Amino acid sequence: MNTVPNQDVKASLNERDGFQIWWRLLRPHTLTAAFVPVFIGSMLAALDGALHIGLFTAMLLASILIQAATNMFNEYFDYVHGLDNEKSVGIGGAIVRDGISPTTVKVLAYSFLGAATLLGVYICASSSWWIAAIGIISMLFGYLYTGGPYPIAYTPYGEVTAGIFMGTIIIGISYYIQTLTLELNVLIISLPVAIFIGAILLANNIRDRVGDAENGRRTLAILFGHEGAIHFLTSIYGLAYGLTVVLISIGVLPIWSIIALLSLIKAKASVMGFKNKNTPLEMMPAMKATAQTNTFYGLLLGLSLLLHLYIPLTL
Repeated sequence: MNTVPNQDVKASLNERDGFQIWWRLLRPHTLTAAFVPVFIGSMLAALDGALHIGLFTAMLLASILIQAATNMFNEYFDYVHGLDNEKSVGIGGAIVRDGISPTTVKVLAYSFLGAATLLGVYICASSSWWIAAIGIISMLFGYLYTGGPYPIAYTPYGEVTAGIFMGTIIIGISYYIQTLTLELNVLIISLPVAIFIGAILLANNIRDRVGDAENGRRTLAILFGHEGAIHFLTSIYGLAYGLTVVLISIGVLPIWSIIALLSLIKAKASVMGFKNKNTPLEMMPAMKATAQTNTFYGLLLGLSLLLHLYIPLTL
C-alpha cells in the first residue's frame, strides 16, 4: 500500500463507478498472469499431440478465478490490517473508496474459489485426482498470500511464491491434464515465465515500498531499497531472457521462440519507468509495463510453440 497526498485518487486514476467498481476489484491487469501459464502449458501439450479444448477452457477459467480471488483476499486483508485507505494507489479501491462492504468482498473471493473448485472436479475427473491435491494447496497459498497470521506478501518470499505457484505449477498442471505425463523440459521452460510473474510482484512492492515499510512489511523491495530493487528487477529480466536464448540454442525451445524477445521493449520500459520516480502515482506506468512484459512474453512464447507445430524450423 502507498498513498497519494492532497489529491483525489479516483480522479487521478480515472476510476469510474458502476460496473467499473467490480471490474477494478478483480485487478484485471494481473489476470494475464493466470492466462499465460495455461496457454504455454497447453501449447507444449499440443506439440506432443494432446490438446483437449474442454480441459484447456476449464483450466483457464479456474486459473483466472483463483487469481481474481487472491486479488480480492488481498483487498480484504490489507483493509483489515489497516494498510489501505481512500488515498491508496495500486488497489481496486472497492472497500476504501467505493464503499463496498468488506464482508461482500470476502464472500465474493470465497465464491470464486468455489467456482474454481467445481471446475477442478471436472478437470480431475477427466485427467487425474492427484490434481485435486495440488489445486487445494494452490488455493490455500492464494489465501495465505495476504491472509493468516503470517501473510506471505509481507515477507521477502512473495515473489518466489507467486512465481512457483502461478508459473511453474500452473504450466505443469496445464501440460499434465492434457498428456497425463510431465516432462522435465516443461518445468525448465516454465522458469522464465515464473520469473516474469515474480517481477510483477516485485514491481508492485517497489511502488509500495515506503508505505509497506511504515506498516511493518519486509519485502525484497524494502530490503534492497529503491535503487537496489530496480537493479534486482533488471537482473531477473536478464536471467529470464538469457535462459530463453539458451533454451532455444540447445533445442528445448523452437527457433520460433526468438519472437518472445520482442517483449524486451516492455521490460526496458518497466525498468526505466521506476528510475528517478518517487511517488506511487509516478510509478504506475512502470507497474503496467511490468505486467505487459509478462503478457507479451507469454503470448509470444505460446504463439511460437503454435507456429512450430504447423511450420517446424530447425537450426
